Amino acid sequence: MNNRLETIINLTRYPIQDLNSTITKELVKKCKNELDQFSCSTIPNFILPKSLKIMNTELEQQIDEVYMSKESINPYLNSKEEKSFEKDHPKRIFSKRYNGYLNSDLFEKNSEMKFLYEQEELLKFVSACVGISPIYRWADPLACHAYNIMKPDGILPWHFDSCEFTLSIMLQKPDKGGIFEYCPNIREPGNENFDEVKKVLDGNRKRVQQLKLEPGDLQIFKGRFTLHRVTKIEGNRSRYLAIPAYVLDPWRVNTPEHSRAIYGKVLPIHHERNIKRSDGLAD
Repeated sequence: MNNRLETIINLTRYPIQDLNSTITKELVKKCKNELDQFSCSTIPNFILPKSLKIMNTELEQQIDEVYMSKESINPYLNSKEEKSFEKDHPKRIFSKRYNGYLNSDLFEKNSEMKFLYEQEELLKFVSACVGISPIYRWADPLACHAYNIMKPDGILPWHFDSCEFTLSIMLQKPDKGGIFEYCPNIREPGNENFDEVKKVLDGNRKRVQQLKLEPGDLQIFKGRFTLHRVTKIEGNRSRYLAIPAYVLDPWRVNTPEHSRAIYGKVLPIHHERNIKRSDGLAD
């Protein structure tokens, strides 16, 4: 194990480098049960305060390079209307978005977040928690371990992620708002469940749950199968989040349309690997 890891993760409380330890086995069991039931699990104070400060500084030093998107999107992170569907179909329901990313390709070589993402210990721990092996780091050079920024009045509407598993590390909370809401396991491979998605978009909150993250908390989340959003940011303080991501397919990246709308640019790799998803779900 690289000694730097113990300056980032609270390994005393969460010895994830040793999957055979009693503490870690119990933690993995807890996370897996919560993920199976709620598609989401939270580990409090996972990141040490000093490392949290470093990540915040990294982001703020490059804040001018953040791509802020104000495009309206549908739940499948698409900004283009597909008129072959009925007018009230989820694919034709668009919501305002004001949200930004410091893209992964802009990170410095010695970045705290980049280093953490590249560690095998974290990858294997997440794999154990989701109960799937192997899983892979995301090949998308813009999105694999981006920092997410929501400025005052920022909002992230209901959507699904392109990657199967997302980690969320809260770096800075807003004054008010910015609440994470989600609908556990609302779709699955081969089944979009459009009727239930439409109910949520229409305001039905029967399936909606909320999660309030604190700085340093780690959230493991099945974002591809769970409709989710972040409510409007209120006050003068921005919301900062680190979002390293993992996938089942080591080859796949975002679609060109998704990359343009969310990350502000499209690279050759997005065109080269733009093929239909094996799970049959819309991106």
